[in-house]
Amino acid sequence: MRILLVEDDARIASPLAEDLRHQNHAVDIADDGIAGWECAQTVPYDLILLDLMLPRLNGIELCQRLRSAGSKTLILMLTARDTTHDKIVGLDAGADDYLVKPFEIEELAARIRALSRRTQDLHQSILTHGSLQLNPGTCTVTYAEKPVSLTSREYMILECFLRNPTQVLTRSALLDKLWEFDQVSGEQTIKTHITNLRRKLKEAGGPEDLIETVYGMGYRLHRV
Repeated sequence: MRILLVEDDARIASPLAEDLRHQNHAVDIADDGIAGWECAQTVPYDLILLDLMLPRLNGIELCQRLRSAGSKTLILMLTARDTTHDKIVGLDAGADDYLVKPFEIEELAARIRALSRRTQDLHQSILTHGSLQLNPGTCTVTYAEKPVSLTSREYMILECFLRNPTQVLTRSALLDKLWEFDQVSGEQTIKTHITNLRRKLKEAGGPEDLIETVYGMGYRLHRV
């Protein structure tokens, strides 16, 4: 997932972003509400992790502004305020979930998976395409029950294909979805990762065209 973390405390934001990256998410950080708003207008994020107490524009105001603008992006509020009233205010503002600080990263990861399943109507926890299986809970991939060892970026690309099994994904769309603002990359980077991903899937027994090129457009999963 491409995640926007809106958190003004760098002591919280930096390690949290790093933990999320280890779970195969791309994470951008905004340190105030206006910066969060500007980022959300630029990138189609899958999820916004939103602190409640923010400079310039607080979390409630930002959430309301996003929803008023028609944003359907998942919003998970992270805050030290734990009263029932605070939770109701956050949810009424348009948040999809509410997590009280301090929290364990395992609980946050579980909340993210639950929100993802709810939105994408993924009732099964394992994504499948023929003999290919990807388990988001354990971040593991198998082909015909044979483990496939992928880099974090290869895993993210494959998950993107499995969540959009009939869609043609352009290189620029993959860059927008999976690469962070401060990461220097180009479309050649996508081509290299696709080549390596195809090789690893073939070595596990998959067909050469499991990820097929749609010339002049991009890539998609080969129809099973």
